[in-house]
Amino acid sequence: MPPAPDAPRTIAFLAFDGFQLLDITGPLQTFATASELAGTPAYRTIVLSRCGGLVASSSGLRLDTTPLRQAARLRADTLIMPGGPGVHAAARDSVHVRWLRRQAGRVRRAGSVCTGAFLVAAAGLLDGKRATTHWKECARLAQAFPAVQVEPDAIFIRDGSLFTSAGVTAGIDLALALVEEDLGRGLAMRTARHLVVYARRTGGQSQYSETLRLQSTDDGTFDELHRWIAANLDADLSVQVLAERAGMSPRHFARVYRARTGMTPARAVARLRLEAARQRLEEKDRIEAVARNVGFGDPGSLRRAFRRHLGVAPRTYRAGFASPS
Repeated sequence: MPPAPDAPRTIAFLAFDGFQLLDITGPLQTFATASELAGTPAYRTIVLSRCGGLVASSSGLRLDTTPLRQAARLRADTLIMPGGPGVHAAARDSVHVRWLRRQAGRVRRAGSVCTGAFLVAAAGLLDGKRATTHWKECARLAQAFPAVQVEPDAIFIRDGSLFTSAGVTAGIDLALALVEEDLGRGLAMRTARHLVVYARRTGGQSQYSETLRLQSTDDGTFDELHRWIAANLDADLSVQVLAERAGMSPRHFARVYRARTGMTPARAVARLRLEAARQRLEEKDRIEAVARNVGFGDPGSLRRAFRRHLGVAPRTYRAGFASPS
């Protein structure tokens, strides 16, 4: 049941041994700052745990919590599950799972930050839903819960009344989106400025860089090559050229590269070029110069790449994500 128009919305977090501190404190502070800037108690926040009392985070810092048995009196508007090393034990705890399943039907919206998605999925709430989690854990989530449609590249995803977000600081992006939904874009932007965070990192932006993606899958064999590619995006980056740089025949290089990174050399180059284009557009570089300097050649090719991979035109992307001048 939604709160009365002038009543504060209760945001409840569930803590467990080994939760990740920022998964709770980041969103919690976002809601607290929004209330402060609104000049009215727009939100009240509470941290719950199975038994109440002090609960240790993975960093060692403890939070004082309220027992789950008192949650019925709260009439929470929103439930947020954090992640952390302890989330898998929490997801195996039938008390947590039953409570979450029951409460999810009573609140307006519920979801998770980072690996908190494992707890939400364990309650069956993400079955048939789109969801995300920390990029490093997306494959594990998909394997453990095949009924969940895992999207590894999103900052956060909203599917009906359920939401999930990526790793750690993405919880702040999610909280800002919820503030915007509740109280309007103006207050959400003011909250972001007050917190000195990026106000418009929307759900469709990538969790991590393509360079990081390649480093996380490769065993280091092609690190030097990737650095060279990044420094020469406007050059000929055909398989023949890359194979020569790597000291291999084109056929052997293509086979080894795909085995190490999980993608073809051409796909890796396209992704690195697209990432570089996004960064330059965020810095307000001219579209023609961006297309030329990162290897797309002309604005038309850049435009087609943006629409194919991001679903927006370069000008639209720049309007939404460019840094303020």
